[in-house]
This record gives sequence, structure tokens and C-alpha cells, in this order.
Amino acid sequence: MRFKKNREEEPRISIAPLIDIVFLLLIFFMVTSQFDIAAGIQVDLPKVSEGLTDDESGETITLVIDKSSRIYFEDESIDILTLRDLLQGSLDKNNHVNLVLEADKEVEHGEVVQVMDLAHSIGIQSIIIAARWKSDKLL
Repeated sequence: MRFKKNREEEPRISIAPLIDIVFLLLIFFMVTSQFDIAAGIQVDLPKVSEGLTDDESGETITLVIDKSSRIYFEDESIDILTLRDLLQGSLDKNNHVNLVLEADKEVEHGEVVQVMDLAHSIGIQSIIIAARWKSDKLL
């Protein structure tokens, strides 16, 4: 009677579970990532040295002012009278409105101040000026 010799198999690491985990992580990060890109409006924000946090309570309205001093709300160009009605309507609905201004660094200071003054005259107390975070520390 012949007995089979037990051949010892070399231990192997299967990469199939590793590939499954990598794909699950990839899907997780793709699903949970947020991309907030303003489509079609090219704005070059000024740089700041530290990132600031804003208050999350209330409604947030984002206005974009491009190089030619046009004001945009949700990718539509609006004039100052429409802006007044928009801000007043938002303030009537909510007690607290956060106004975020994304103004190109080439816009004249007076244009930004005009929008800020309009918002303040209506009663908006929280005005946030958007800027691009610069990692270099200023000494």
C-alpha cells in the first residue's frame, strides 16, 4: 500500500481581501467627498494667513463679485435692487442670515463696501469675506 506524501504548501497571502478593502475605501471617500466649485465665474480670492470658521446657524447667502464688479447669486447676475429684495426676503424668513462675499481681488474696494453697506442697512449682522487660505506664516 502506497501512502501519499503530504506535500507542504508554501504559505501564501491572498490579495483578494486586500483589493476588496481598497475598493471599499475608495468608494467611501468618493461618496463622502464634497466638491464646492462655482461653475462659470472666475474669481481670484485674496490670500490670508489663517483659516477662519464661520457661524453655521441661520441661512447662508453666497454672493460672488467678479473682476468687472458684476454681482452673482447662484450663477445668475443680479443688480443692486434685486440684491436688496433678495436679502430682505431672506432676513424676513430667518432671524439670522450669514452673507458670504466672494470678491475678486481686482474689484474696487468701493464696490465691496457698497454691498456690505446695503446688507448692514437691511439688518444683516454677519458678513463674511471669503479668502483663499495661504499656508505661509507671516512674521
